Amino acid sequence: MRYEGPIYRPPSEADSLLIQATVGCPHNKCTFCMVYKKGPKFRVRSVKEICEDIDEAFNLYGGKAKSLFFPAGNTVTMPTRDLAAICRYSMEMFPDLQRITVYGSSQYVAEKGLADLITLRDAGLRRIHVGLESGDDNILRTVKKGTNALEQIKAGKIVKEAGVELSEYVILGLGGVGRSEIHALKTAEVINDIEPDFVRLRTLVPKINTLLLHEFKKDRFQLLSPFQILKETRLMIENLQCRTILTSDHYTNYLDLSGNLPEDKGRLLDEIDRALNWNQSRFRPFFIGTQ
Repeated sequence: MRYEGPIYRPPSEADSLLIQATVGCPHNKCTFCMVYKKGPKFRVRSVKEICEDIDEAFNLYGGKAKSLFFPAGNTVTMPTRDLAAICRYSMEMFPDLQRITVYGSSQYVAEKGLADLITLRDAGLRRIHVGLESGDDNILRTVKKGTNALEQIKAGKIVKEAGVELSEYVILGLGGVGRSEIHALKTAEVINDIEPDFVRLRTLVPKINTLLLHEFKKDRFQLLSPFQILKETRLMIENLQCRTILTSDHYTNYLDLSGNLPEDKGRLLDEIDRALNWNQSRFRPFFIGTQ
């Protein structure tokens, strides 16, 4: 199988077969993301090449794959006909396949529309991972996300209406100290409107080769302390009213918070409250500029 450029996948796809469908990211402007800042340039691989890699995977592993993730960034931008074709071919080659998954930013999901998402669902697409990051338009503009809260809501509802599972990612601390409260409240508001299947928490760590790290080093961005992150998380969870699965499946987080909302909200808030009474030395070291 052929891979080009960085290949990233969500932690929840750790056991998935990875077949590269796109190279790079068509947006590639987010100030917090280092993944494709030094290339490669975005392009869509041909259906022929992708199917050849699917054939090779079948020869290597047999037809027993149960989940398949198509990297790289924003594979949902593939022409619907092509993405549907590789989904269908995968379903034919791997009869035990239970889930096909891609990354897809809100602006590209919204551009696809409901009809295309239904086509993809019928072809076998079962889950889309979307970087919500924040529900605050000011923060989204600042980090150059390329979308806004209304478009995030529109895209999320399209995915849900199409019958595709939706994972929304939130970056804790993305608004810095100054917008921590509004970040928590606005993000909860957007999540409540979307009602995603999963809300996955990430804690901001400034990465190498990013504008956000540069801003931090120039004292133009103030990172939150572990306690401030926990208080922001608490405020967001407290204001979540929808039914969803919340999980913090990432190494950046200070606390492992996982549960079904709204049933587990009380327990999650209690866990945060207990952690707020810990000595700060119990948290992982503060670090920046890592990969």
